[in-house]
Amino acid sequence: MRTGLMMGAALMALLPLTAQAEAPVVTKQVYQLHQKLLTLDSHLDTPASLDLPGWSIEEGHEVHGDYTQVDLPRMKKGGLDGGFWAIYTGQGPVTVEGFRKARDFAILRGLSIRNMVAADPANFALALEAKDAAPIAAAGKRVVYLSIENAYPLGEDVTLLKTFYDIGVRVSGFAHFAHNQFADSSTDPSGKPRFGGLSPLGKELLKEMNRLGIVPDASHSSDQVLDDLLALSTTPILLTHSGCKAVYGHPRNIDDDHLKALAAKGGVIQMNAYGTYLRASKPNPQRQEALKALFGQLREDAKLSPEKRAELLAKRQEIDRLYPDTDRPTFDDFMAHMLHALKVVGPDHVGVGADWDGGGGVVGMEDVVDLPKITAALLKAGYSEADIQKIWSGNVLRVLAANEAGKGK
Repeated sequence: MRTGLMMGAALMALLPLTAQAEAPVVTKQVYQLHQKLLTLDSHLDTPASLDLPGWSIEEGHEVHGDYTQVDLPRMKKGGLDGGFWAIYTGQGPVTVEGFRKARDFAILRGLSIRNMVAADPANFALALEAKDAAPIAAAGKRVVYLSIENAYPLGEDVTLLKTFYDIGVRVSGFAHFAHNQFADSSTDPSGKPRFGGLSPLGKELLKEMNRLGIVPDASHSSDQVLDDLLALSTTPILLTHSGCKAVYGHPRNIDDDHLKALAAKGGVIQMNAYGTYLRASKPNPQRQEALKALFGQLREDAKLSPEKRAELLAKRQEIDRLYPDTDRPTFDDFMAHMLHALKVVGPDHVGVGADWDGGGGVVGMEDVVDLPKITAALLKAGYSEADIQKIWSGNVLRVLAANEAGKGK
């Protein structure tokens, strides 16, 4: 069961990348400021890498070598103190058997994150409350909050969320690429709503989140789900990795009215760096066909051995050579979404959730080593150090603290 679901992790590690372009120059002064800030990313798909054969978070990796984007050496170099490490489960059949397999996989993925922390207490520390982040970072360790991307593994038993809370989960989404038992997705292949927002079971799940103090995450869910969350949640809402429809009208992004409504309820949008959601790109059919064939081969493997992974990486690199992706979104495209959100709702309601190791990354910001460029761009745009600290962690921690304070109410 577990190896079958692990294919999603390997797929994420084979997403499109190409050579870097120019981005903001980071001076020594800006770099020192960035390193001083408490920096958290609200959506790290890096736990998928933890279960790859032969891969270690302790070792430095090259983004154009194995296509991963986060490891301990790169976090240190890029000044990323940590964030929310996602338990991601791909959407499977909405059946008892599907729920069981997803549940078992998700619990094991959560344990993989906990094992990462336990294996290196000198460099990683589990965070359970908003107040935990600053002292962990001050001690030179990486901050590890847990989150759930896609609540599908909970099946039809919302009380199972308590098990994940006990593992350490403090943020949870509802749906992913397709509708599930809890909510409508913004990108369901049918193109049609199923519930018109949260399902009755989804409303029960929200109540359980509010009871436990888990932050509700509306990323990947439809606008109508966000409407329901804003109307029904007793605590502020987070969009852990999203963008702005005013910049690019993709279903995964939200419009200005929703941005303002989110902010009015104390919520925060964390800006995504997933290129497909930032702007339209020119079609590259040969590349897409080659990647489709590679992914199909990947799905056919019951287990990914180190040798098989090396073979697939070599094939992926050959695809990059033969059919380069010459129209990838850039750092400027990412900043266009961030600066628009800042213009609409201000620096109290915007943060960073780049979707590293889950498809995030743009030309000029390929992995977490490039994160100081965001600080440089925000300074150039006129934002103060205090504003930038809010954007990098203050806002998401405020939302977390508000959910803790509202627990059980």
